[in-house]
Amino acid sequence: MKSIAYVGIDAHKDTHTICVLPEGSQEPFLRQTYVADKKAIVEAFRVLAERYDLRCCYEASSCGYVLYRWLTEIGVSCQVIAPSLTPVRPGEHVRTDKRDALKLARLYSAGQLTPIRVPTEFEQSVRGLTRLREAVVREVVLAKTLLNQFLRDQGRVFDGKTRWTQSYWKWLRGQSFSKLDSFVFTEYLGLLEFKLARLHEIDAQVSEWAQTKTYQPQVKRLCSLRGVGIVTAMTLVAEIIDFKRFASAASLMSFLGLVPRENSSGQSQSRGAITKAGNARCRRILIEAAWKYTRKPAVCKALKERHEGLPADLIAHSWKAQQRLFKKYWSIANRKEKGKAVVGVARELVGFIWGIMNSATLQRPTLQN
Repeated sequence: MKSIAYVGIDAHKDTHTICVLPEGSQEPFLRQTYVADKKAIVEAFRVLAERYDLRCCYEASSCGYVLYRWLTEIGVSCQVIAPSLTPVRPGEHVRTDKRDALKLARLYSAGQLTPIRVPTEFEQSVRGLTRLREAVVREVVLAKTLLNQFLRDQGRVFDGKTRWTQSYWKWLRGQSFSKLDSFVFTEYLGLLEFKLARLHEIDAQVSEWAQTKTYQPQVKRLCSLRGVGIVTAMTLVAEIIDFKRFASAASLMSFLGLVPRENSSGQSQSRGAITKAGNARCRRILIEAAWKYTRKPAVCKALKERHEGLPADLIAHSWKAQQRLFKKYWSIANRKEKGKAVVGVARELVGFIWGIMNSATLQRPTLQN
């Protein structure tokens, strides 16, 4: 029977540094840097696997999950570690790739590291679609900013109340300029229209995937809540993947970075702003959804349509969320800034989402054919 060895991997774009620490030892058996190439990495680990029962880990980073999949393909145990939860010594001021790899191996052998849930290739593809949409939305915002800046430089001011309405687009297309300015304006407008067209196409793809058997039950449940449409629901499902891995609503709130910082000791208690640790994409869309609860509870036409086919207890849960979160918002907004009140609502909205996705008492909606 082979002995166990813990392997810390300091993964980078071009190189991977590994440190092999046999079980019960404080000194590494091997510290070596390899080119980040599948053939070289697989060959190196196959040789090591002949001698040891390997337990590998590396921190989640921009390198993604490629290394994890290379190792699991050849039967080597590997986990991806949450870097924000890796213990740090205050007096540790020297860092190198080999030191970092050894540190990971030692902490992993001591059980002091927290692994993350690695998505499958299919789950990662769907997550890529929602992240693509987020990137294109940023491009649309930038295109609008550039166009608005050009119009301001030309002294063109829209006299209506709200921009990007039908009347605004009519006014926009009715503008005329001199020859060179006309060319610049046309290019800015064309850029915006192109970005909007791509966003429309991506939204269609997101909606199409939301109707598949894999995602429809979860999306329908989430869309029962006010402020949670198809795009928001798909983003939450793609990023979180499995809501049942969170034992409580508080743990999901913490994962999304919506809980306040705290530094309390003895009789002293100190709480600050939210931690902002964890998934920033989910946190952003939840705060956007929370603004809907600043208005009085009501069931609009769109929400009523989303409620069709849902069980009564799920609809009642949605109504309870509206009433509670509306009161929550104004109880905070009357004392503090509105932005802080919305963050508080977003945090409590997560509790209702966790309840919808985990409670056995809330029946699952029927699938549409």
